[in-house]
Amino acid sequence: MLDRISIIMPVRNGIPYLKECLDSIIGQSYTNWQLHVVNDHSTDDTLSVLHQYENLDSRIIPTQNKGKGIIDALTTGYNLSIGQYITRMDADDIMPPDKLETLICLLGDQETISVATGQVQYFSSTGVKEGYKSYENWLNQLCIDNNHFDHIYKECVIASPAWMMKRDHFDLIGGFKSDTYPEDYDLCFRMYEQGAQVISTNTSIHLWRDHSSRTSRNDQNYADNRFLALKLEYFRKIEIQKHDYFVLLGAGKKGKSIAKYLIDHNIAFTWVTNNKKKIGINIYEIILEDYEEVDLSSKGTALIISVANKDEQAEINQRISNKSKEEVYFFC
Repeated sequence: MLDRISIIMPVRNGIPYLKECLDSIIGQSYTNWQLHVVNDHSTDDTLSVLHQYENLDSRIIPTQNKGKGIIDALTTGYNLSIGQYITRMDADDIMPPDKLETLICLLGDQETISVATGQVQYFSSTGVKEGYKSYENWLNQLCIDNNHFDHIYKECVIASPAWMMKRDHFDLIGGFKSDTYPEDYDLCFRMYEQGAQVISTNTSIHLWRDHSSRTSRNDQNYADNRFLALKLEYFRKIEIQKHDYFVLLGAGKKGKSIAKYLIDHNIAFTWVTNNKKKIGINIYEIILEDYEEVDLSSKGTALIISVANKDEQAEINQRISNKSKEEVYFFC
């Protein structure tokens, strides 16, 4: 008998995309699944549509959010689930027909903590904006290179509705038990912290809809400043003990935020810049030094990069090409 997959899907005011999403789940080639779709206090016809589909397919199990917001909805759905495998879905997206089958086959009989993922594809009735297309390309390249966690301090390296884990492995990393937004990035960091192995496919396993009312575009819980705060907390928790000393490169807005965090937490570092106009400037009682003159080869030294310009990043990569990946952390 096929193992059961539990799909956890929050939804709030899911009209007009909900039916298309549910149809794509019903059409999966892998059939032993249950969808726990959690209604997060919708004010449109979402609940009525869910009951219609519940009557059509007993594998669809609607429930009401016991709290408020995505994190509470995920927890509510998960607490009702019984599947040996766990994944999640967004109510405005579409599953390719073989998504569940592909992900569960990737996991196979893995005994160590593992997460399966694959490529994603953005789509929109008004055209996909350049920023989202760039993120899609970046995520998909991670799948090709299979080096997700090497880049975890740049952006969330696993798309929130494009992963699957065994239930016992999911519980080991804390499941949806978190009060931290953005919840998908926090979950990804917990995967990394617990040493999860990423198993990826180069095929597209999720169709990601972009539209003006999408939660990630409008909810303040997904503002960029929360992303940096999350990165820094996990950096201090996971990386600090690995190194003797740090060099921070970049004195823009993000670089200043990182420097302030390091100072506030008594983490020693040298602050350098590749901007000739900023060399010698005093910020937070630290004199910025010339990046070109700093020795990065000392054992135990790690480089934190907050330079956003892609051409400058390429030049920096060229200079540090002889250093191991673990000694360089890109925050942009």
